[in-house]
Amino acid sequence: MNRDILMRAIPSTGEQLPVIGLGSWQTFDTDDIAPIKPVLEKFLALGGRVIDSSPMYGKSEQAIGKMLAEIRKADPDAPAPFLATKVWTRGKQEGIEQMKRSITRMGTTAKLDLMQIHNLVDWKTHLATLRAWKAAGTIRYLGITHYAHGEFAAMEKIIEREKLDFVQLPYSAAERGAENRLLPAAAAAGVAVLVMEPFASGALFDRVKGKALPAVAKDLGCTSWAQVFLKFIVGHPAVTCPIPATSKLKHVEDNLGALRGPLPTEAQRKQIAAAI
Repeated sequence: MNRDILMRAIPSTGEQLPVIGLGSWQTFDTDDIAPIKPVLEKFLALGGRVIDSSPMYGKSEQAIGKMLAEIRKADPDAPAPFLATKVWTRGKQEGIEQMKRSITRMGTTAKLDLMQIHNLVDWKTHLATLRAWKAAGTIRYLGITHYAHGEFAAMEKIIEREKLDFVQLPYSAAERGAENRLLPAAAAAGVAVLVMEPFASGALFDRVKGKALPAVAKDLGCTSWAQVFLKFIVGHPAVTCPIPATSKLKHVEDNLGALRGPLPTEAQRKQIAAAI
């Protein structure tokens, strides 16, 4: 592991994770892993660890498992990823069967790092299973996710009432609703935060098209808008790791550039927000 990269602790254990991860929504849904394997190889080589998927993402879990198997075969000392996926169905037994399939597809050689309840689907049922699995050592961490800002209040209540390790939510310099209550709630409860949609589904790049980088970019060691947007997110103390999804090598190289250099102060975050 590179020693100069930015890290954040998982509050429930103190385990350190690199602050930039990799999502797989719409990017790894394929049987042909040859074009995307270099993306995963480069992600790990540059210091990334957190790889997030879901059975909702088509063939992404299988693709990740196949790529990691080939990477490990070629280099048994390759950096170990932090694998996260989700349960996305109703019913206790259905959830158990789906999660077992996901773990097999992702090819975990030990216990799965993180299992999340996708979009809060039947969350009370699955949370009971996840607690039992965590106690048994089948998974290391458990959490919840939702993509909709309208569910922030429900997520906040769950965070406050239940003992979770992770929450995954949408947050970016363009969509800052999580700052009002959800991020503070996660910080207060000691819950790690994975951030989906860190570029607001591409809307941030539309906003800055043709614009020069702001002066604050140089101060933060950023050479692209993507790095500026990611630094804005990880500058929030409650955030553990944004997980931008990409199938392009140049984009993963660019995104992982945000693993280095200083974190922004709150004043610098305001400068970034003003620049867009």
